[in-house]
Amino acid sequence: MALENHYKDMMRCVKCSECKWIPLAMVKSQRFAQCCPSMGKYNFHTYSGGGKVNMGMSLYTKRAEFNDENLDILYRCTMCGACDVSCKCTKDMEVMEINQELRLLAVAEGQINLAHSPLLDSLRQEDNMMQKKKQDRGNWADGLTVKNITQEKAQVYFHAGCRYSFDQELWPEVRSALTLLQKAGVDVAIAGKDENCCAGRAYEIGYQSELNKYGENNLDLLKNAGIKTIVTPCAECYYAFKVLYPKLLKTAGLEVLHITEYLNRLIKEGALKPSKKVEMRVTYHDPCHLGRLGEPYIPWEGEEIIVNQGTYIYDPPKPWRKGTYGVYEPPRDLLQSIPGIELVEMERIKEYAWCCGAGAAVIDTYPELAEYGAEERLEEAGATGAEAIVTACPYCKTNFNQVIQANHHKLKVYDILELLEQSI
Repeated sequence: MALENHYKDMMRCVKCSECKWIPLAMVKSQRFAQCCPSMGKYNFHTYSGGGKVNMGMSLYTKRAEFNDENLDILYRCTMCGACDVSCKCTKDMEVMEINQELRLLAVAEGQINLAHSPLLDSLRQEDNMMQKKKQDRGNWADGLTVKNITQEKAQVYFHAGCRYSFDQELWPEVRSALTLLQKAGVDVAIAGKDENCCAGRAYEIGYQSELNKYGENNLDLLKNAGIKTIVTPCAECYYAFKVLYPKLLKTAGLEVLHITEYLNRLIKEGALKPSKKVEMRVTYHDPCHLGRLGEPYIPWEGEEIIVNQGTYIYDPPKPWRKGTYGVYEPPRDLLQSIPGIELVEMERIKEYAWCCGAGAAVIDTYPELAEYGAEERLEEAGATGAEAIVTACPYCKTNFNQVIQANHHKLKVYDILELLEQSI
């Protein structure tokens, strides 16, 4: 959908600033009431969701064109979707879609962000945006006895994702995930060095052709192996397989589960049983791509009708993605299944959670914004009295860890897989 198809939405923006705050009914304190990291960091309207809507209108009506300044503002955004959720509490507008279309338009017009060039070069040459050698992709699984879907059939495909595959500090978590699946008797396979990037991050920064290419390659791989269920520990990969592929590549019939969903299912079925105590008070951070952005995509075709001199209705009713149906309970159920774990919640949770600051390549291109996002979230986590912040996304954990080490925080950070392995 091109920018012009959002003209009515851009016209409807009344600059109410709801895109800058979590909904009033969810506010527990002034300190933790904001929802937009870019707005919180730079404190200027153009950085907000509504600011991007205004930018889109100016570009569409030819009152402005891309330049270094507005491109810089456009990409100082983690694409977390919090502005979209807050806006939709009172209005039906696609703020997130407009932001995405601006990025697609910029790339289509050759107005690229040079800071992204090394990431895209790496993707095109080595099939990953981590700037690592493709031949090393499967090294995380060295020593494990596991099927490879390029050679054997299996019921479940385990997609590790780029971050888990190439960041050696995260290898223990991804190895634990695979080991837990095997311990539960799951017929699981990996692709090893033949695994492809999901390209979800490339799409978020404006490169749809890369998503089309890698998405089709991934889907061909699964089709040839007869895979019906894909499980991934990476929140960004989950978003790509669960939302972007059905939306942009029209996929259907593939069950996509995050590792927390699948492990929670196995525990409820009795195939796994956490039994060892892990005495710890923790708080859980909802990753954006697993939470509000991970809400399933439901296609809609219909008509927008204006009634009562300006009220818009949709026939048939449009299934708005408001973040409500993201993956929220399975990770919490997992934590609460571990003996000794005490779970305390932050003020901003679930679809209203504050972003860690790492999304849409911000961790690579605007480190000061990524640090700000993580610092803000760590302060909120610390206010709960928790000893540790737990998450289910490798980018969240990496960003939190970097800020904790740089700023000497006492708070610890864990991937949920680490704690579960300790208990089983």
